[in-house]
Amino acid sequence: MSAPCQQPAAPPATSVPPLPPTPVTRRPAVDWRIRFAALSLIWGFSFLLIKVGTQGFAPFQVTLGRLLAGTAVLAVAMAMRRERLPRSARTWGHITVAAFFLNALPFSLFSYAELTIPSTLAGICNATSPLWGMALSVVALSEDRPTRRRVAGLGVGFLGVLTVLGAWQGFSGLDLPGTGMALLASFSYAVGWIYVRRTLAGTGSSTLTLTGSQLFIGTLQLAVVTPVFTSAPDTFPLLPTLSVLALGALGTGLAVLLQYGLVQEVGPTTGQMVTYFIPVIATAAGVALLGEQLTWNTPVGAVIVLAGAALTQSRPSTAAARTRTAGDRTKRLSRT
Repeated sequence: MSAPCQQPAAPPATSVPPLPPTPVTRRPAVDWRIRFAALSLIWGFSFLLIKVGTQGFAPFQVTLGRLLAGTAVLAVAMAMRRERLPRSARTWGHITVAAFFLNALPFSLFSYAELTIPSTLAGICNATSPLWGMALSVVALSEDRPTRRRVAGLGVGFLGVLTVLGAWQGFSGLDLPGTGMALLASFSYAVGWIYVRRTLAGTGSSTLTLTGSQLFIGTLQLAVVTPVFTSAPDTFPLLPTLSVLALGALGTGLAVLLQYGLVQEVGPTTGQMVTYFIPVIATAAGVALLGEQLTWNTPVGAVIVLAGAALTQSRPSTAAARTRTAGDRTKRLSRT
């Protein structure tokens, strides 16, 4: 989900600017497979942490807490690497918009959604981000033209969504507002990714700098909104407090560093595969640790959603791409 390279499709706990990774200068001490597994677990458990956090705090407070903790982690990383903040006012303006669509809005929507829907359903709704992204990119990004395989993936993916939601039985027993907010959060990620591709890909700032700046602005946005709609908590229950801190420090901070380290080392194609483990882990965590009920259509629909998402992320072979480019050039010349 970037102009020069393909990035992980649907990270739930954080969404960061999909920009080209910087070169790796030395081999990491921990094998990439271990870091891949850790990232999958962190993001897979994020929906469970949201659910537990909302048991002690208002949704906006959960979002503000996770953004604060995530920003703190990235601020330390930026200080250690001596990264400089962007200087352009135009860049900060784009970062502000990106922070809203990639952090403040979707984080808040998922928190509100999990007041009424299971964490398992929220995790599966998050997996629809590549489907929304593909549909939007056809309209917004002229260089991202659809292929038959990707259009088929879009259809398959949304068929999976209908399966998860139990469309054949009239969505009975489904909390429509909560599910709608989870799907809207996933849609917001797609809007944010496309916006970043169009505005921040050539700023010259590092990915870490832009991501840290984005989380900082998102924190400010929530700091303004939260006092308006909520009152300060009277108590800080242990488990919800730890959940919010873990959600921010691990899922919104450490996970970002793991993600880009993986993309730098093994490439975006392998790095994005973490997306397909997230709903599986989210479902297993919700059922095993929260006792959430699971009917047959939920895992079956999730598999269909992931299959569709995988198809939408497929790219034509180099030879096919060259042939299509040559054909496009011929058409343009024939019109002049």
